[in-house]
Amino acid sequence: MNNRPLLAATVCWITGLGAARLYSGEVLLGIWAGILFMLPLAVWLCKISWRKALLYFLILTAGGLYWELYDHFQASRIPQVLNTGSGELDGRTVRAEGRIASPVEVDGNKAEFELELAALGDTAESAQTREISEKVLVQVKLAAQEEQNTARAWSRGDRITLAGAMKNPEGARNFGGFDYRNYLKTRQIHWLLQSKGADSVLILETGSWSRYSLLRWSDNARILLGERMDTAFAPQIHAGFMKGLVLGITDDIDPGLYGEFTRLGLTHILAISGMHVAVFTAGLLYMLRLLRFTRESALWIVFALVPAYVLITGGSPSVVRAGIMAMIGLYAARRGLLKDGLNTLCAAAIMMLLWNPYLLVNVSFQLSFLVTAGLMIYGPLLRPVFAAWPPALGGSASITITAQLVSFPLTIFYFNQFSLLSTAANFVLVPVLTLIVLPLGAAALLLSFGWAGGARLLAWPAERLNELTFTLVKWLNGFDGYVTIWPSTSIWWVLVYYGVLYGLLLIVKRWWDSRSPTFAEYDTQPLTAELNRTGQGIRAHEQHRPRPEPLGLSAVPEWSVSWYAEGAAKYAGVRMTGRDYIAFAGLCLCFLALLYMGYRTPDNGGAGLVQFIDVGQGDSILITTPEGRHLLVDAGGTMDFNTGKNAWKRRKDPYEVGAKTVVPLLKQRGVHQLDALILTHGDQDHAGGMQAVLEGIPVKSLIFNGTLTGKDSIDGLLQICLEQDIPVYGASRGLELKPDGQTRLLFMHPEDKKERLPVAEEQNEQSVVFLLEMAGASFLFTGDMDAAVEQLWIGQEGAENERHEGVDVLKVAHHGSKTSTSEEWLSYWKPAAAVISAGVNNTYGHPNEGVLERLNRSGTDIYRTDTQGEIQMRVSGGNFEIRHKLAAPEPL
Repeated sequence: MNNRPLLAATVCWITGLGAARLYSGEVLLGIWAGILFMLPLAVWLCKISWRKALLYFLILTAGGLYWELYDHFQASRIPQVLNTGSGELDGRTVRAEGRIASPVEVDGNKAEFELELAALGDTAESAQTREISEKVLVQVKLAAQEEQNTARAWSRGDRITLAGAMKNPEGARNFGGFDYRNYLKTRQIHWLLQSKGADSVLILETGSWSRYSLLRWSDNARILLGERMDTAFAPQIHAGFMKGLVLGITDDIDPGLYGEFTRLGLTHILAISGMHVAVFTAGLLYMLRLLRFTRESALWIVFALVPAYVLITGGSPSVVRAGIMAMIGLYAARRGLLKDGLNTLCAAAIMMLLWNPYLLVNVSFQLSFLVTAGLMIYGPLLRPVFAAWPPALGGSASITITAQLVSFPLTIFYFNQFSLLSTAANFVLVPVLTLIVLPLGAAALLLSFGWAGGARLLAWPAERLNELTFTLVKWLNGFDGYVTIWPSTSIWWVLVYYGVLYGLLLIVKRWWDSRSPTFAEYDTQPLTAELNRTGQGIRAHEQHRPRPEPLGLSAVPEWSVSWYAEGAAKYAGVRMTGRDYIAFAGLCLCFLALLYMGYRTPDNGGAGLVQFIDVGQGDSILITTPEGRHLLVDAGGTMDFNTGKNAWKRRKDPYEVGAKTVVPLLKQRGVHQLDALILTHGDQDHAGGMQAVLEGIPVKSLIFNGTLTGKDSIDGLLQICLEQDIPVYGASRGLELKPDGQTRLLFMHPEDKKERLPVAEEQNEQSVVFLLEMAGASFLFTGDMDAAVEQLWIGQEGAENERHEGVDVLKVAHHGSKTSTSEEWLSYWKPAAAVISAGVNNTYGHPNEGVLERLNRSGTDIYRTDTQGEIQMRVSGGNFEIRHKLAAPEPL
């Protein structure tokens, strides 16, 4: 990076920001001291002057200080303005006045928008307000279906007043779970303001000029364009898909279809990015050329229209990055300046991170910049492999493979899965969707304003291609064995991956170039993510062919220069040495070892682990045995009351705890398969998430209570098991399961069924009860069994001979309901600790005070998911290590 000072400065700036984000206090100071101590080594290795080294160190330090200062000034002032503590403010009713600062999203019975506060009152009735400038997230619970239209009439820039309750956003309740509070902080939001009914919002002023007027225009333009897209593409599934592809409006994409694209690693197609900006700029330049505009005029016109396109498509980090790069490139082309893609990318990164350093932790920002930089740096190293291919095909193949290799670490880091068919799917579908469907959709959208018939004419072939795409995506997703699950890796694993990959590709390029001594150099087109994704890339030319002038912007954008040309001649005709082959073999071994380390499930050091996942009002327990077997007991479930006349309240993509909490956590923790899935009974809060688990995680066997509920849900689970050839077993008293040498499950209830699959509407008394003996400790799992079953079991003949010396941990039945956990039951089992899985402020009043009193009288330590979040118990040799995600509140 010695000859690329802007790249070096950007790396130092981002490193400083990242270090301050990850570490603090003495650790951060130690890192800075270590970097300063290693400065002489950096000067020697990089062969740079001391002046440059000190400058880069100062830039790195400035990045860290900038993050610290920015983060410090992002603290909320609301408690201070209201003269109260954060704990006391949570739940307090206030009266707020301000301007709507974001588009208003109406989904089912909820309307949501950001509000920039101007004044805040202590209570809803107070006549006094205090001035404040801070954003809050407003959530309005709509009371009737008619209120949806009222909420949709609200718009960004409207000045409003409303009464509502302040709510502190919830942090992560499971280890590694989604932290909503931290996510909102990156949007400069620290509080929720929740109100009921659209009439709680009073519009004071509409449409007045403010700094939100331009954004209000873009919101209205997006709504208008979305409506026109609905007219051009009649079937809703096509209209929603095309809105995402052309306009970046993903709200109307079918959730199931979006999930299919996500599973196959194709969601980047539906995110407006450099590829869209490239098509937009190239298309405009071509049209202006046909209209006989001069090159200079065309460049200025497109330069002025790029910001409008960025606003209309939603202004995501990826499209902002592409827009900035396009504008820099267009300006440079107009002024005849040197164009360099990597420097342009660095300039865009610095501008965006100066504006908002929190973008550094944004997934879209990270993927956009890393993939673009990877295509510029790694792409030229891989391109010679495909030099003999037809230019379009070879360019597309090298770009697709490079993009997959570069995005792979972030894909598994954030999404914990990778489809082995993703590369093939991208290679086939990306050119079709970007070069054919996207232009057809854009043209149909434009024609819909004046010629509906012409719009439908263009929409028809796009819809047919979409149908083929949907069919192919669904077919590819049918190969479950090609979807691999990866636990979350560390940032150091990611950095080492990129280093090893660069070394491997560098040697591959050297070897490939050495096989073609007749080629002295390679000529290239400018290499950018925009050009790459449209299938344009580097072309090889004969040895003595004169280098042509760079293509003008009338053909393609030319604002970046590849590194490939400057290094291609370096290895032409150079023979590989034995040292090169040894280095290549060593790097291959390192790369394979790195993949193995990233793929394997984290080692518990021979200990057993029981994880009581916080799924709200429900149960879900992951058991990992000392030898690495995984068993899941229940999967939680979300109750759906939005049926019949309340169907309007249902969200487009309703929250389902199995798909949104349980499955992501299992993948994040490296659960490649479940050796047993145990369903204690068929109630929704235990069985509702099972379908997501069966569809998202390979399962070797299902154990349930042997009864049906008379509802479709359990029948559906059994049908999935039949389709996937998963053995199904009915649990009964006396059944034993031994996953490994240190683990035994002894099933105690229900009794063996005399008839096959009887229907039992009341499932609690049919709950599966079993004793887990693992690594010298014992756990009793009770489902939702009631006191009558407890008494029946204790009184059964021979019960005294089964176990009566006590257990270490009791999973309290029925979430601590008063119908379970009797004095006799506690006296019989003598648990040292008890875990209650219940939802925060649940409507059932769980856990019951009487149950808590009985547990306290028995001397049992109590752990609760509603107050402590996820509870993990690590056991080895009978010794326990217990941790919980949240600190328990102090007793009253």
